[in-house]
Parts: sequence; C-alpha cells; structure tokens
Amino acid sequence: MRHQVRKHKLGKAQDQRKALLRSLATELFVHGEITTTLTRAKALKPYAEKVISLAKKGDLNSIRLASKYIYNKETGKYMDMASGEIFEAPQKDKKLTAQTVLRKLFVVIGKQYSDRNGGYTRIYQLPPRRGDAAEMALIQLV
Repeated sequence: MRHQVRKHKLGKAQDQRKALLRSLATELFVHGEITTTLTRAKALKPYAEKVISLAKKGDLNSIRLASKYIYNKETGKYMDMASGEIFEAPQKDKKLTAQTVLRKLFVVIGKQYSDRNGGYTRIYQLPPRRGDAAEMALIQLV
C-alpha cells in the first residue's frame, strides 16, 4: 500500500493529468514563463524540476527519459549545435538545425543550471481571474 503518498490530481483522470502537465512543461521551456492557475503551477513545479535535472545530466538515456515528459515540438527558431547560439532565421555561413524543445532543454537550459542544485522554478501569485475568480499564478524559470 502507498500510504501518505500525495499527488496533485487536478480533478482529472490520470491520462488527462499527464497530458496537461506535459503540455504545461513544454510551454514553460519554450517561453520561460507561463500564467496558469495556482494549483496547476504547484503541480507543475516538481514535474518541471525533474525534467531539468535530467537535462543537467545530458546523456542519451536522460534525453530518452525527458522525451517522455515533454512534447518535442519545434520552436520556430534555429540553433547552432556547437555553440548553442539561437537565431531567428537561417544563416548562410553557418550550419543550423531547427530548435526543438528537447534541444533547447539540453543545450541551453541544462547548461544554464549546471551549477545550481535545485530550485529551478519560482511561482508568483497573481490577482484572481476575472471570469471565475480562480487563483492565478506565474511560474517561471529562475
């Protein structure tokens, strides 16, 4: 039995909850910050920090494990894999690849937090949403 094991259930079935957290984490890594409800932000925080810890390792197994936790969509930018530079449009003199969320996670974000031991995200509370007065929050990468 799994006594006292707590999890944010978010009022959803397991498959819906996993898909929601996966899409929220993907958008967090693409944009650097997202606005969502406070409950979803609190559920996303340990989920995203787990993925960033995988990105810090940087090996092939970590890439495969991280692909289970986020969607690997293209961000619309291009990156130089050797230096990690990001460009808005393809350059003629450089060999660039399309930037995906996984590439950004392992090349940019993983190196950014290589010397940090945890606490990769922060949550700010915002005023309630106008339509239904839900508690809102801003979750961002530190």
